[in-house]
Amino acid sequence: MKTLNFYKLIILFFTVTMIYSCVKDDDYDTPNLVVADLNLDEALVITISSLSNLLLQEQINNENDVLTFDGGTEGFGRYISGYVISNDEAGNFFEEIILQDAAENPTLGVKVLIDVNPLYITYEFGRKVFIKLDGLTVGLDSGVLSIGIREGNRIESMSQTNMESNVFRENDLMDIVAMPISISEFSADKTNLYVRLNDVQFNRNDVLGDDLLSFAGEPTDDFDGERLLESCANGSTTIFSTSTFADFKANLLPNQRGSIEGILTYNFFGDQFNVVLNDLNGINFDNPDRCDPTEVDCGLAENTGSNILFSDFFESFSDGETIFGNGWTNYKESGTQEWGAYFDDGSNASLGISAHIGSYQSGDVSTIAWLISPELNFDNQENETLNFKTSNSFSDASYLELLFSGDWDGNPDNIASATWDILTAATLVRDDDFFGDWIDSENVDLSCIIGTGYIGLKYIGSGDADTDGTYEFDEIEINF
Repeated sequence: MKTLNFYKLIILFFTVTMIYSCVKDDDYDTPNLVVADLNLDEALVITISSLSNLLLQEQINNENDVLTFDGGTEGFGRYISGYVISNDEAGNFFEEIILQDAAENPTLGVKVLIDVNPLYITYEFGRKVFIKLDGLTVGLDSGVLSIGIREGNRIESMSQTNMESNVFRENDLMDIVAMPISISEFSADKTNLYVRLNDVQFNRNDVLGDDLLSFAGEPTDDFDGERLLESCANGSTTIFSTSTFADFKANLLPNQRGSIEGILTYNFFGDQFNVVLNDLNGINFDNPDRCDPTEVDCGLAENTGSNILFSDFFESFSDGETIFGNGWTNYKESGTQEWGAYFDDGSNASLGISAHIGSYQSGDVSTIAWLISPELNFDNQENETLNFKTSNSFSDASYLELLFSGDWDGNPDNIASATWDILTAATLVRDDDFFGDWIDSENVDLSCIIGTGYIGLKYIGSGDADTDGTYEFDEIEINF
């Protein structure tokens, strides 16, 4: 994580340099590039899908990562067309326009790298654009289909001269209709598309309480701000990314719920889906009723009973073994990661064997992993208390929650549909706690709970290296 931040600082330095050297002033005039009709032979215009297939053939047949269109390449003299869905006016995009193949119900999109800033004056949102492929190169840039100039075996931005020779504005200016999509439907072929996520909200840890987060204005936001966006329909999550050069970076995240319209893409490393806004008009959070769980708070107890209702120190497991037995339910609601036994005697030492969860390098779009206690009867005794310890290693934009359910039926398939309330009195490790420390939960009072129920740990994370989210959990005891 520290290494990645160093790389980000390097990228930030070069970005700042480019901005000061390339940014036009406010009197930037629109070049006279509007044409009534290019009168192109339809046979010369290929689809973005065909462009993607040509690249795939080049990768398979010739083992090249990029494909350059010149006099010796099939497709010489051809064009692609698309509608602009990006807007760099607010500073959240830089030296690129993103095109999709239709104004409504698109199927594929492409990023066009141009060493010019700003671009929104020339290539407005919704403008139809033709790209002449002569002399240009197609490949993947940060994981998404992109067009630019070849530099070795990678894609670089085309110059203004190339732009004026290869990028043409048409008269058509269309209304772009955002494509409805759920986080669970994200896929590589849907990147570079203008999408709408319905009934979503930012995680309560970012927008409620005393430590409110901005879009990208925190000291830890080296190059961009990455915030956890969650679905109220099924709890799935994704990363919402904002550039630290965006005009709205210092605005606080909205604490309501609603819809977001933006572009689906990958992060800089091309390994994690991101949703990126053109500007704040893409957020429509008009519902004040958040979908957070309700709270169960009996406070903290002064004394701990001498009788044990349930406990586990995980010493019967071997390092790397899946946590099972002793009544535990270990469930993967989303992604491939599950709670496992963990041992480390280094600077982040475990307490012997500990329970461990993390989504680092999983490649999963979303990770939701549960570790749930056996059913507990709170009517058979009095003055129950809960104690445990937690630790982390750069938990970042992942979260660990302690929850209670009185209506789950014990069937793993019904975990997500059950009611899970937050046990707010417990102290869990925070991201800014030292990674080598173990944080005591304090003596959590459970005496206000009646009937039977389950205590569960819910991990929410992603596979992004910047949001790796490793947590450890140990020495749980419920006494009375």
